[in-house]
Amino acid sequence: MSGEKSIAKLLSGMSPSLNDGDYVFCCVADPDIVKGEEVLGSFREKEGLTVIIERSRAQALGLDFDYVAAWITLTVHSALDAVGLTAAFATALGNAGISCNVIAAYYHDHIFVGREDAQRAIEVLEALARSGGSDDCR
Repeated sequence: MSGEKSIAKLLSGMSPSLNDGDYVFCCVADPDIVKGEEVLGSFREKEGLTVIIERSRAQALGLDFDYVAAWITLTVHSALDAVGLTAAFATALGNAGISCNVIAAYYHDHIFVGREDAQRAIEVLEALARSGGSDDCR
């Protein structure tokens, strides 16, 4: 099932949803440290394996982290080759002074924002969806 490519449909249908929990990004040199753990996502870099994991699990494993994030899912099924969605929501969040880290998965885009910015980020994203991407979405 292919995802949506129309930027107008993506923006109007993105329906941001705030997931429960606090999430952290950790870098582990030995992937066995998180073997068997419920890791939300991972990415191999030359410095080590970056994992996104619930804060409580990271603490239990003794993993270091600097950033505590909230996880927002855009519930619209976006195509991996859709153009403009990431730029639109990253710009809207940036204009509101909210940093974001983005992961595009097969069905949805997932945005990690600072825990303290979570509710404001949802409001910005909902306004963007209502506006269809026009400049009056702040």
